Amino acid sequence: MKFLRFQSLQMRLALRLAVLYVVASAVAVAVLIYQAYDTASSLNGRELTLRAEDLARAVSRDSSGTPQLSLSPKLASAYAASSDDIFAVRDASGRLLAASPPQFGDQVAKWPLAKDDPSYFRLTNPGSAAYYGLSIELQSAAGPVSVSVGRAAEADALVHSLLREFVFDVAWLSPLFMAATLAIGFLAIRAGLKPVQDISRMAATIGPDAISVRLPGTDLPTEIKPLVDAVNRALDRLERGFAVQREFTANAAHQLRTPLAIVTGALESMEGNGELAKLRKDVARMNRMVEQLLRVARLDAVALDFEMADLNEIARSVVAAMAPWAVTQQRTIAFAGSEMPTEVSANTHAIADAIRNVVENAIVHSPPGGEVVVTVHSDRRVTIADRGEGVSEEDRRYIFNRFWRGQARNETVGAGLGLAIVSEIMKTHRGRIDVADNPGGGALFTLVFPPSHSS
Repeated sequence: MKFLRFQSLQMRLALRLAVLYVVASAVAVAVLIYQAYDTASSLNGRELTLRAEDLARAVSRDSSGTPQLSLSPKLASAYAASSDDIFAVRDASGRLLAASPPQFGDQVAKWPLAKDDPSYFRLTNPGSAAYYGLSIELQSAAGPVSVSVGRAAEADALVHSLLREFVFDVAWLSPLFMAATLAIGFLAIRAGLKPVQDISRMAATIGPDAISVRLPGTDLPTEIKPLVDAVNRALDRLERGFAVQREFTANAAHQLRTPLAIVTGALESMEGNGELAKLRKDVARMNRMVEQLLRVARLDAVALDFEMADLNEIARSVVAAMAPWAVTQQRTIAFAGSEMPTEVSANTHAIADAIRNVVENAIVHSPPGGEVVVTVHSDRRVTIADRGEGVSEEDRRYIFNRFWRGQARNETVGAGLGLAIVSEIMKTHRGRIDVADNPGGGALFTLVFPPSHSS
């Protein structure tokens, strides 16, 4: 069952959409988180650069022409009040102009002068806060100066906290969005494939009795429409083939019926030896075969009309009509009806043909002097019991196939169409025919009808 579900086009599309969406979402989330951290880092670098430029603008020359750093009162108080921000400024000769705190200036004095491109550093002195910053060469009123600025790592705790909160929100919201999107995608795929499912259900109803049905080609995906058109064309060819076959069968049977009737009448009026009796049996067998071919043609070509019918009346009329023929075959036939009318939704003529074929088969396979009993049961079953050799377990799989005759031990056996006709009639009535051993010896055929809508 799991394999069949995976073979579903709907499931295949949904799985591929799910894989594609999960991969795309994972890549998008990863890129988004990377950009967030990269932007935060860029902002920190930009802020440090702006502080370095403010310090460079505060450098000037005194009356003797020596470079000096003159911070504005606001900027000086800001650096003095904060231990998170540090700086050191050196002139072109490497002389330290100012530093906050002085310890940082002592460290920077040992570094090479900065270049035009900023160089980043990180200080992790034991017992003190960790700092990160940059060193850059900038132009000032006193010429080029080397400015090193930094800030405590803890000063960015708020930014990193916000970033962590952002990552956490993305981590639990993304699966929800993915699940919702996949559910919407699955429903969209299901709605898109609904016309295909409707066509599949319609195609399942097409059979020999409904071969004129065609699949609709409207509101279909362009990928499916060529397949539907090809199926409809195949059904057209199949219907023409069925029509030709049915017409041939009916015409052949009708053409044979008249000359066989003439031959039969002529043989009945003739007197002769055992060869003439054998010829009469052969002609009788041909008559039965032609009659069966006509029944097959009618069953295949004509749609059956259903009405409420009493199985008692149908079976009784069949037994009454066949009793004289059974006597000529040196057999007897009996009828046992149910106490109450047993009504089913059926075509009276088709059911009569079905019972007649089974009775003919039973009489043919019964020994001389044997009795065939037709019984109608109140639970919508009709049983036909004979006292012949019965049907073996192996043959029961084939006796309802067209033109299957088994060993054909009896010379009067037809073309193997009688029971096949019965099986088709019962399928048309949503019923079935079963075969079993007759408790008293012989075969027991049972025609089982479904409950009628009025039951």
